[in-house]
Amino acid sequence: MNGHRRLDPVTLEGRRVRLVPLELDHVPALATVALEPAVWRWTLSRPTDEAGLRAWAETAIAGRDAGTELPFATLDAASGQPIGSTRYMNIVLEHRRLEIGWTWVAPPWQRTGANREAKLLMLGHAFDTLGCRRVEFKTDSRNEPSRTALLGIGATFEGIFRNHMIMPDGPMRHSAYYSVIDEEWPAVRAALEASLTR
Repeated sequence: MNGHRRLDPVTLEGRRVRLVPLELDHVPALATVALEPAVWRWTLSRPTDEAGLRAWAETAIAGRDAGTELPFATLDAASGQPIGSTRYMNIVLEHRRLEIGWTWVAPPWQRTGANREAKLLMLGHAFDTLGCRRVEFKTDSRNEPSRTALLGIGATFEGIFRNHMIMPDGPMRHSAYYSVIDEEWPAVRAALEASLTR
């Protein structure tokens, strides 16, 4: 892992979900499940129709083309239905770290293990294939479900970045930061795998 190459698009296969490189072709199917306002409540993007979702996807794909992000469409493994998205971002290969973010799963697939398995696949690729030493996550400090879920996958709370972002509806967002580091990964992986078999 060095500072001169970008992350190559990759497909990550699980039992519940497949993570495939996000393409504009995914937008119509995502639009059938992704336009509930609750999905976007804590994000900087607020698509309300397919055109807005397409603009969101175009921005993500532009990040991939620039080498700054690697966005995925999250597919239900059984049906192939796109059910959400996630991405690697804030990629700093020379320091062997990246962030997993922009993660959302449509409401019917929440609390099914889909998001948890996606995190397991992405953490595994980051640590075991890319050689990361740190994977970080951030969320709105008010987003209790996300904060609880990050602790639930074994990430460590690191603190609050105050006045970190301006949200579309006006207020300043304080961001809560979490991470998993390489020496913690074997225990985190074991706990995630156990929770997914329950």
